[in-house]
Amino acid sequence: MGQAQPAPGHGPAGPKAIACRFGAVPPALAWVLGGAVAVLAAAAVVLSALAGQLSINITAGVVIVLAFAGVGLVIARRQPGNPIGWMMVAFTLLYVIGAAANYYAVLYYRLGHRGLPLASLALLLSGVQTPSFAMVPLVILLFPDGRVPGRRWRWAGRAYVGLVAVMIALILAEAAAALASHDIRLSPTGNLTSGSHLAQWLANPPAWLSVPVIGAIVILGLSFVGHQVLSWRAAEGDRRQQLKWLACGGAVAAASLILAAVLGVAWLLAGLAALPLSIGVGILRYRLYDIDRVISRTLAYALVTGVLAGVYAGLVLLATKVLSVHAPVAVAAATLAAAALFNPLRVRVQRVVDRRFNRARYDADQTLAAFAARLKDPVDLGSIQDDLAGVIHQALEPSHISVWVSHHD
Repeated sequence: MGQAQPAPGHGPAGPKAIACRFGAVPPALAWVLGGAVAVLAAAAVVLSALAGQLSINITAGVVIVLAFAGVGLVIARRQPGNPIGWMMVAFTLLYVIGAAANYYAVLYYRLGHRGLPLASLALLLSGVQTPSFAMVPLVILLFPDGRVPGRRWRWAGRAYVGLVAVMIALILAEAAAALASHDIRLSPTGNLTSGSHLAQWLANPPAWLSVPVIGAIVILGLSFVGHQVLSWRAAEGDRRQQLKWLACGGAVAAASLILAAVLGVAWLLAGLAALPLSIGVGILRYRLYDIDRVISRTLAYALVTGVLAGVYAGLVLLATKVLSVHAPVAVAAATLAAAALFNPLRVRVQRVVDRRFNRARYDADQTLAAFAARLKDPVDLGSIQDDLAGVIHQALEPSHISVWVSHHD
């Protein structure tokens, strides 16, 4: 169970090594925390159904939670000295605690189930759900070995944690003021609504206090992402591949979030699970060098899908609006045309994408194609052996090559 080692050019982590402190945590604790996440996630789903809030959003949230918790559990078990795994499990634990407490408070304060105990505690705990997301930028900053990349970023991380603590205090102050006044009003989703008990500035903080805090948190979080982008440009070898996995997962997650907001399709939020999965691959180095193929295939199929969707829509509109063809016939013809175009278009797009994003595979394919073309000409066995060894070395760069030839009389 090796502990994370510092990458070249990266100094030790904050106050006397974060990894040493986390290395003392028993790995079995990961199973306990993972079990707590699973139980609380199930409880949150049940409570959301009882509160009449069960929807596709809940399903997408469960997928994201299980992805973060599962990857964090594996990292914590295999690399107990790496704080990233523990942080991912802690993030999901806080999130499901806040979600379950939120629906519990709705049942008590809004739907009138007054027999439920500890409703005031549930109202306070519901405030940790949103701030729990603040752990994700810290995970990105510490990726992949769990070490702070320098004194400047150490201070930035401390400032980030302090600002998040202020935001949590402001959220809890609102709930505490509502409980003190015994005038608690919740929306169907569990948010406190405005009322006489929210008049005090502590419970309802003015914009000059809350906006700068939230703005600073966003700026620092984006700076953590920017640091990793700059690190990727200067990195080499395994570290470059690790950062490429992080970038790929982050891009898919960001695209899913944007598409879900623009199109209003909640299940697209499940794409956020790409971030923890890519983090896990990068840290554990499982199939690390397959990232170029993943990127090229993803781009190729996305482009092919977009082009075929445009062709399909264009043919349907042309047939129905211009040529006055019946709609069922137009749809059938457009579907057949799109199906016929799929494979030729995919091959051409894949070749273009590989040339840009998966150059190693493209060069290897070109080399092997040239070798196959040379075999069509009459050559002696010795030349073929030398040519074959040269092609393999150029395409795969092995440390040693041996060619065995079987002679038959």
